[in-house]
Amino acid sequence: MRRPQRSLSSGSGGEVSWGMIRQWASPVLPIEVRDRLAVAELTYREVGATAGDLPAGYHQFTRSLPISCGHQLFVAAGDAVRQWQVQLGAGLQVSASSPTAVAGTVLLLGLGIGSLRLRAPCRVVYAVDEPRRRGFAYGTLAGQPESGEEAFMIEHHDDDSVSFRITAFSRPATRLATIAGPLGAVVQRQITARYLRSLGKIAVQLVCN
Repeated sequence: MRRPQRSLSSGSGGEVSWGMIRQWASPVLPIEVRDRLAVAELTYREVGATAGDLPAGYHQFTRSLPISCGHQLFVAAGDAVRQWQVQLGAGLQVSASSPTAVAGTVLLLGLGIGSLRLRAPCRVVYAVDEPRRRGFAYGTLAGQPESGEEAFMIEHHDDDSVSFRITAFSRPATRLATIAGPLGAVVQRQITARYLRSLGKIAVQLVCN
């Protein structure tokens, strides 16, 4: 899916085009699913902890990727993150109650195909739209094999560089996930690597167009 072209001026005087990059569309959640997830409880207590100190008792990780520099790239990359492009570009299916991540948005993440597809319900617990930070975090709802929170943030640093940061904490929420043990951590690392590659590709297209 392509949206109308929107040219952005980069910090170096060139053109950064968010509208020309390939964008993936996410389907809207059916009303009955949206309403059910809207009243579902999060499966962990430390809501919003990815914005500060990560809680004990969870597997924790932070990964970052430098993507380039300039204010307009920061803005465009932030738009991409908040429009689910990282997840979609990583090969996940995303059905959300809003086209943009805002606090309270509920969504289903899908991994796999057909009867083998794993569906993971989430709710956006906070969204950030600041002069130097843009992004959001979602937390797990009942039905997820893991419980915890994951944040996706674009950061514009004092030296004009721009980076993408993923911060998360999680632990098994089901018996099957507990039995899987280290395998669950391996899968999480693989998905995180796909998220980083996805944003990296988006950044390359932004810089090159």
